[in-house]
Amino acid sequence: MPVLDFLSSIFHVKHLHATALACLGLDPNHLAYFYAGLDQKLVGVEGADPIRQIMI
Repeated sequence: MPVLDFLSSIFHVKHLHATALACLGLDPNHLAYFYAGLDQKLVGVEGADPIRQIMI
């Protein structure tokens, strides 16, 4: 994949966080913690998919 093709893509920062967690072997959409009576996710309520173009 050419570098310029990737640079033209726009991703939200939560997708970058999901990519980092996936590289560590964690599922970003199932990783949650309990705070103020609610389950919070590190990548947000609606979840996020890792950016497969930059994963090795």
